[in-house]
Amino acid sequence: MDALNQFEIGILDFIRETFSCKFLDYFFIGITSLSDKGIFWIALAIILLCFKKTRKTGICLGAVLIIGEILGNQILKKIFERPRPYTVNPDITLIIDKLSSFSFPSGHSRCAVECSIAIFANNKKWGAVAIVVAVLTCLSRMYLYVHYPTDVLAGAALGVIDGLLAIFIVKKVGEYISNRKSKPEVK
Repeated sequence: MDALNQFEIGILDFIRETFSCKFLDYFFIGITSLSDKGIFWIALAIILLCFKKTRKTGICLGAVLIIGEILGNQILKKIFERPRPYTVNPDITLIIDKLSSFSFPSGHSRCAVECSIAIFANNKKWGAVAIVVAVLTCLSRMYLYVHYPTDVLAGAALGVIDGLLAIFIVKKVGEYISNRKSKPEVK
């Protein structure tokens, strides 16, 4: 095991030994499930798209989920192919099912952070709630021993980048559409 993996396994072991209890087991399983395959965030985006008042937030969520899936899961995970911590430390007993995907970057962390950024940009109150969920999601991935700390940090950083990129794209597309509607047709 290389030095970085060894150091990070030490952090995960510390988290497990210090904080492990039934309440946190159930709590973090519940929190992490919100980002399983992005289903909660996808459902939220669809619901927000249904109402004119929240449509822009729904569009931002949809855009960021697509960007994140492409950059995080389809490109970076396949480039790095980092094994999960429980494969490096097979003595650990997991409280969730083993995952078949690679570890770097954390998709759950990326997804929760990018969605919280998109929500916060459009609604500060609900965005603050989403940020709390994102932070708890990041913690859950280490608590559950399915990601190294650097996986979570990279996922969160990518989530911020994805979120800001989606906000920029949605704003520019909105401006383009608005400008097209305000210009008279030339015959």
